[in-house]
Amino acid sequence: MIKLKRVYEPVDKDDGIRVLVDRLWPRGVSKSKVDVWLKDVAPSEDLRRWFNHDPSKWEEFKRRYFDELDKNPKIEILLQLIRKNTNVTLVYASKSPYNNAVALKEYLEKLLKP
Repeated sequence: MIKLKRVYEPVDKDDGIRVLVDRLWPRGVSKSKVDVWLKDVAPSEDLRRWFNHDPSKWEEFKRRYFDELDKNPKIEILLQLIRKNTNVTLVYASKSPYNNAVALKEYLEKLLKP
C-alpha cells in the first residue's frame, strides 16, 4: 500500500517505510522522520521551477514528470521497496495538494497494476 503524508506530520507506526521524494531536504526535519531519501525520483529542477505548484499546470506537469520517470533508473529502487514492504509512505514538504508526491503515487500505482 502506498500512502502520502507531509513530512511535518507525526510519524505513525502504520506509515511503514517512509520515503522522502523531494529533491531538497525539508527545513527543520530530523533524519529520524525519514527512512529513505530518494531525491533522484523528484522532478528535475527545471520542471519543479516551471510548475511551481500551479494548479493550471497540473496535467502538463504530470505528463512531463511521468516522461522523466520513464527514463529514470532510480524508480526501480522505489518499486523494490514497495514490493518488499506492506506499507510505504511517500513523504513530502509541500503544503499544496498539487505536488510531485501525489503525481508519483499515481505513476507508481499505474506501473504496479496487474
